[in-house]
Amino acid sequence: MFQASGTVGRFRSLSPFHPLAHSWTRTTMRSLTVDSLNPAVRNVQYAVRGELAIKAEEYRVTLKEKGQDSGLPFDRIISSNIGNPQQKGLDQPPITFNRQVAALMEWPQLMQLAPNTFPQDVIDRAKELHEEIGSIGAYSHSQGVPLIRQNVAKFIQERDSHPSSPDNIFLTGGASAGVSLLISMLISEPHKSGVLIPIPQYPLYTATLAQFSGVAIPYHLDEAHEWSTSIDEIKAALKKAKEDGIDPKALVIINPGNPTGALLKEETQREVAKLCAEHGLVLLADEVYQSNLHRAAEFPFTSFKKVVCDMGSPVPLVSFHSISKGVTGECGRRGGYFECHNISDDVRAMMYKMVSVGLCPPLQGQIGVDCLVRPPKEGGESYALWKEETTRIHKVLAQRTKLMAERLNSLPGVSCVDSPGALYLYPKIMLPEKAIAAARAAGKEPDAFYALALLDATGICVVPGSGFGQKEGEYHYRLTCLCPGVDEYVGKLEKFHREFCAKYQ
Repeated sequence: MFQASGTVGRFRSLSPFHPLAHSWTRTTMRSLTVDSLNPAVRNVQYAVRGELAIKAEEYRVTLKEKGQDSGLPFDRIISSNIGNPQQKGLDQPPITFNRQVAALMEWPQLMQLAPNTFPQDVIDRAKELHEEIGSIGAYSHSQGVPLIRQNVAKFIQERDSHPSSPDNIFLTGGASAGVSLLISMLISEPHKSGVLIPIPQYPLYTATLAQFSGVAIPYHLDEAHEWSTSIDEIKAALKKAKEDGIDPKALVIINPGNPTGALLKEETQREVAKLCAEHGLVLLADEVYQSNLHRAAEFPFTSFKKVVCDMGSPVPLVSFHSISKGVTGECGRRGGYFECHNISDDVRAMMYKMVSVGLCPPLQGQIGVDCLVRPPKEGGESYALWKEETTRIHKVLAQRTKLMAERLNSLPGVSCVDSPGALYLYPKIMLPEKAIAAARAAGKEPDAFYALALLDATGICVVPGSGFGQKEGEYHYRLTCLCPGVDEYVGKLEKFHREFCAKYQ
């Protein structure tokens, strides 16, 4: 018979040096090591928050603690490694309408306590959402609040001129959660099931494939033609994968591209849809940058949902969107959605089963989605300010992108496609042979070696192209166009590049 008090008493009477006293501790400590973890976890790499970001954060802490006595050659860290528009130090403000609705949903009593503070259309929206949701501290439907899913479906239908059903909409904690769900479901045979991904790609895809023991099947974008998507390149990648015994399950398209900002032409989109239908591939359309368009007249965005419906194609399509990018930039609220098209009811039921394990997406993220797809209406009290704020964000980002591309292209050994979309530039850098040799000697990829030196010298944190994938013997880095003070920011990049190349000539 187990006697708790006696057992406790006997253990308390043991000397701390008795071998039995700590044997359980040693066993526990030995059982949890890196080698004892799921090997798939060890294979995950995510360059955007990798070595450079970790070192940048260490420098940030040093500057905060020591200030001018830090001994560092810079006075602040410039986080150009991630598309985080509202990050401290950047100047993209939140959209007033979105935050006012969020405030009233967080504390509905404000409608009575400060009745003259909020525009009427904000109050009306908050009342409508509160009537549907109640407290945002409660779980919602696992697929997302029904009213918000209805509004997403209306947004898609108005955008594409084709029907959309709320039953096919899944609200998610950011688009990344949806991508992870789909990839986890598609990998039916570990180390055999593959997904075609563009190179360069957003590292979420390779990281998620590694996590679920899937195989990344790379197809290269064409930098010489503004990072265009080549159907022949995709076909070649498919052929090689099948020869290698890999079963291709899906094709990822990022449109506009990350890190490239490239937009697909409708003709190419039709060819992609046709290829997916021919080869039985699920088309995963990452469209989170669809409103980040710098030259919309020349490079318009067309959704894959519209293309597939226009064609009458049977291709299974899952399209992703997010509140983290565009003019909202609400990365920390974790809101997004995906829409299923040509997906059977039984597969959707499996999706629902999997999302229900996580209970529901964050409510404030869902409210952010509602504001994304239902901005203030023209004539409403909030419309003029919303229009002013969003126009400024678009204008500033387009100006910065153009200026930065021009300045980078003026540097010796640098070429940079002037990105028509998204938040980034992805310059190619020609590195001296001595720099490449020094990088190899240090056990680093050459562009990572360059990026680390850039961070050490300027406090600017970028992501090396080796984290996104690139052709053998080529080197790139990705930087955001979100940072204010472009003259100072790009001036530091220019000065460093010249000094680095001179050092290793």
